[in-house]
Amino acid sequence: MSVNVFLSNIYRLGIKELWSLRRDVVMLVVIVYTFTLSIYVAATAMPESLHNASIAIVDEDASPLSARIISSFYPPHFLTPKLITLAEMDAGMDKGDYTFVLNIPPDFQRDVLAGRSPALQVNVDATRMSQAFTGNGYIQQILTSEVNEFLARYRSNAVPPVDIAIRMRFNPNLEQAWFGSLMEIINNVTMLSIILTGAALIREREHGTIEHLLVMPVTPAEIMLAKIWSMGLVVLVAVTVSLNFVVRGALHVPIEGSIPLFLCGTLLHLFATTSLGIFMATLARSMPQFGMLLVLVLLPLQMLSGGSTPRESMPELVQNVMLLAPTTHFVELGQAILYRGAGLDVVWQQFLALLVIGSVLFALSLSLFRKTISQMA
Repeated sequence: MSVNVFLSNIYRLGIKELWSLRRDVVMLVVIVYTFTLSIYVAATAMPESLHNASIAIVDEDASPLSARIISSFYPPHFLTPKLITLAEMDAGMDKGDYTFVLNIPPDFQRDVLAGRSPALQVNVDATRMSQAFTGNGYIQQILTSEVNEFLARYRSNAVPPVDIAIRMRFNPNLEQAWFGSLMEIINNVTMLSIILTGAALIREREHGTIEHLLVMPVTPAEIMLAKIWSMGLVVLVAVTVSLNFVVRGALHVPIEGSIPLFLCGTLLHLFATTSLGIFMATLARSMPQFGMLLVLVLLPLQMLSGGSTPRESMPELVQNVMLLAPTTHFVELGQAILYRGAGLDVVWQQFLALLVIGSVLFALSLSLFRKTISQMA
């Protein structure tokens, strides 16, 4: 077979895949949602930030100090505090009206001035996990600061013994949207590329069109490469549109590095993940089986790749094993390029790792695919 015929078969089979995807309305809706609304929601939800936490205060002291404490809680971290009675505290927390309830006891100011170290009670609704952990620290800092400044009788201007100059690189204001939007794109590339290629192969098996391909003068390698370039192209176009119109446009997230360089890394990652999708679809016999297999594979790929939690905080065994996963290297190069403006001289190792992993996955998928086709024939 000549090279021209080989490339022509790959091209025409790929066009067939694109036409098949065009008729799949549900999958088109999933693609659009994944790279538009899903990105926006992930960027603006701020699950790790304290935002508009509900707080109520039982002020049994009614002193200048307690008034000062009440006025120290304000948006955007907290909602305006609601003053309640001690009898209303338990009922309000049971109904979920308040995440935090601060109880200021009687004679609190007098005991503070007398140096008796009175206790303040902070009740926390621990079912609201992210706000409970973060808000508890905020409240402790606020209370300590207000009491100390009240005792000093003035806003303290004492010069500290050490001057700490803090500089936030790459995200000066610690904007959650900057991190959430870009990491969601990176995660969605992995998810959608596996789903598209796997679903395309299973769809042909369920519709019987795979038997039609077997009687045509095409090879398993041509069938696989056609699915890889067509589905990879769809994801690559979706990523480009999402970066420019959702991340840059709607969310106003600055991208420091080269988008073309990131897209080149995305191509290598797509080569690996689409090959993995075909491998999984060859193992599975139906879409429900493929869905269950996807859960087992996709969750570790995303959770242990370093996108959600730094790899350094994971056990060493997990770090070493995840070096075999394409998502680990894709997250590293994505963060380096998009956040820190890194060039090819910095991320070439991740590019090489993706090429090697993709080649191995492609070879394994092709071997299994050939065996499956030979059994069907």
